Amino acid sequence: MADISIVNIKKAFEEGKDILDGVSFEVFEGERVGLLGKNGSGKTTLFRIIAGELEPDEGQAVVAKGRRLGLIWQIPVYPQDFTAEDVLKTAHARLYSIKERMGELEKRMGQDSSRTLMEEYDRLAFEFERGGGYDMDYTRNAVANGLGIPMEQRSQLFHTLSGGEKTRVNLARLIIENTDVLLLDEPTNHLDIHATEWLEEYLKKFKGTVLVISHDRYFLDSVVTRTIELENGKAEFYSGNYSYYVQEKERRYQEQLTRYEREQAEAKRLQDAADRLHQWGTGNKRLVKKAFAIEKRIERLVQTDRPRREKSLEARFGEREFRGDEVLVIKNLAKGFDGRTLFSGFDALVKGGERIALIGDNGTGKSTLIHTILGDVKPDTGTVRLGPSIKAAYLPQVITFANENRTLVDTLIYETGCTPQTARNRLGAFKFSGEDVFKLVGDLSGGEKSRLKLCILMQEDINLLILDEPTNHLDITSREWIEQAVEEYGETLLFVSHDRYFISRFATRIWEIENGAITDFNGGYEAYRARKTATAAPAPKPKPVEKGEKEKKKRPPRGPSSVEKQLRRLEREISALEEKLAEIEGLKMENATDYVRLMELEEEETALHEELDAKYEEWGDLAE
Repeated sequence: MADISIVNIKKAFEEGKDILDGVSFEVFEGERVGLLGKNGSGKTTLFRIIAGELEPDEGQAVVAKGRRLGLIWQIPVYPQDFTAEDVLKTAHARLYSIKERMGELEKRMGQDSSRTLMEEYDRLAFEFERGGGYDMDYTRNAVANGLGIPMEQRSQLFHTLSGGEKTRVNLARLIIENTDVLLLDEPTNHLDIHATEWLEEYLKKFKGTVLVISHDRYFLDSVVTRTIELENGKAEFYSGNYSYYVQEKERRYQEQLTRYEREQAEAKRLQDAADRLHQWGTGNKRLVKKAFAIEKRIERLVQTDRPRREKSLEARFGEREFRGDEVLVIKNLAKGFDGRTLFSGFDALVKGGERIALIGDNGTGKSTLIHTILGDVKPDTGTVRLGPSIKAAYLPQVITFANENRTLVDTLIYETGCTPQTARNRLGAFKFSGEDVFKLVGDLSGGEKSRLKLCILMQEDINLLILDEPTNHLDITSREWIEQAVEEYGETLLFVSHDRYFISRFATRIWEIENGAITDFNGGYEAYRARKTATAAPAPKPKPVEKGEKEKKKRPPRGPSSVEKQLRRLEREISALEEKLAEIEGLKMENATDYVRLMELEEEETALHEELDAKYEEWGDLAE
């Protein structure tokens, strides 16, 4: 059954320019589908049409009847006095309404024990329990903790939160609501790595349908099972995740190129033959007629367009040769704000050519460390020293320019002192060509501003490149341009990123900020993850016994006295397990804000449930 049906949708915002040109596809119940495309390809437009916010010029988008739709980009307007906690609680609005009605009935039943009241109360109590009413607080805390929404933020007024914080709270609300169909537009944009991994695990277990727009390639590989790409107003379909999409797209490109070249070679051969017949056929109608027949055949033969692919950047960083052993020396570095220590006691020696990823949750002090290294922030204790021949360049997270009313070419002339022609040549190497060079800087997209800033930085002779979230808010094509430029750069690199694909590609060393300390891991991202997984892994559980083996090894003798004794033993063990589960439920409520402890309790609870199920099964066998 299709949860979402897109039927021949067309949409244009300018006369004669369709952003969507006859797009059709279906998303079936339980699927997790990734929607790809460059910025401006119509992805968000399509989402708004599915949600009913925008009318298509032609065609229709249908959501299956009775399916509840949740949208991540659409943040509802709440009363001014609503805290983030109040917003989270709206996810359980129906359950709170049932609870209130049950309270009213309880008061009335103290005076009136009529059957009608009791039947209504029983029906509501059943609905309340089935909907998870007794677990509301636990569910809300678990989701908020998983997405990194701290208790102090939950008590803030919602309208005072930043855009990213509002997005997190809204995502948490949607998850708590447990809607049937999720439309997620860049859900990982404001999440750190831990929160993104939590969301990935949630979506893998989610029983509903997911259609997600994302430029996070690691996330797409982990979550989606099918990919749809919007390109030139049309939809292309790929039956796998992002890595499959990349391989399959290249295969299709090569196949189309081979077909195109084969058709062109055959067309040239036939055209040469037709030209000769025209030359020979002067005065010979039969030969001229045959030449025209060959030319008609050429028209029927050539059916394949020449495939196109994105033009790559034609630029490299200007590099200064590094001489010496030390690029960066850090000794006993510490920094804190308002009585809170971000990091302390950090020592590090960075040598030439290293590529260091600085990772950690939001707010742990990554950008502060970068600015301390750059000398913009004074440390509380310790020292930072750059090597004597080091020249650093810095690409900030938020790209700004001194005057955004200048054109691109004027900005480059002003920033680098080059000639107008050199400025145009350099801009052309960064895919700013033709009239684009006369755009105002303020009119550029985030990805275009990053490209322009890189264009300026690349003219300098540098041997320490520092990047702060270089791929944030960029589409996949823009990310690949930056990666290509970084790939060509051979000197020392230090970068902050939540983009695991970028980290995995470039990092040879990891600095992780966590709990006021910096851990220095010498190795790439995959090795770092493997070590983290190993240190966090719980003790191995006993190997489960096959049912036949269990019956063989553990089934008690079937004598009457033995059966009676075994039943009494099992009943005691079942009672003890149920008491233990009740105890864990209480501990979960007490530790509702401690994400690590909650995970431990949930693992213990799962193991106990498995043991309890086995005991019930054994009791049932004996009772028969």
